[in-house]
Amino acid sequence: MRLPLLSLAALLALSTSAFAGDVVVTSGWFRALPAGLPSGGYFTLHNDSNKTVTLTGASSPACGILMLHKSEDKGGTMEMMDTPTIAVPAGTDLKFAPGGYHLMCMNATAAMKPGKTVAVTLELQDGTKLPATFAVKNAKGQ
Repeated sequence: MRLPLLSLAALLALSTSAFAGDVVVTSGWFRALPAGLPSGGYFTLHNDSNKTVTLTGASSPACGILMLHKSEDKGGTMEMMDTPTIAVPAGTDLKFAPGGYHLMCMNATAAMKPGKTVAVTLELQDGTKLPATFAVKNAKGQ
C-alpha cells in the first residue's frame, strides 16, 4: 500500500511542476508616476497548459500593496476596480495593458524608478507562484 501512495505523491508533484512551466509571464513593466501616485503594471500571461488557470494575486517588494485591477468603460466613463481573480483559458495569452487588466502598485518604494527593474510574483489559484522581473518605465511608458 505504501508504494502506490508514494508513486501517486511523486506523480502529483511532477504534474504540478510541469503545469507551472506551462504558464509564463512576459513583457512585464511598470509605469512609474510621481511620488504618492499609484503605478500601473502591465504584462502578458501565456497559458500553454490544457486547462484554465486563475490568477489570484500578486506581490512585489517594490510595492506596499500590489492588486489585480481592471479598467472598464461604463457608459462613456472609465472606471477602475479591484478584481479578486482573473481566469486565463487554456492555450491563450491574456494581455495586461493600459485600459484593461493591470496591476496597481500602491505605496511604491524607492525601487520604482525609471530605468530599474523590480521583482514581481504572480499567484495562481492552485498555489503556484510565478516569479517575474518587470522593467520600470517613465510616465510616457518609455
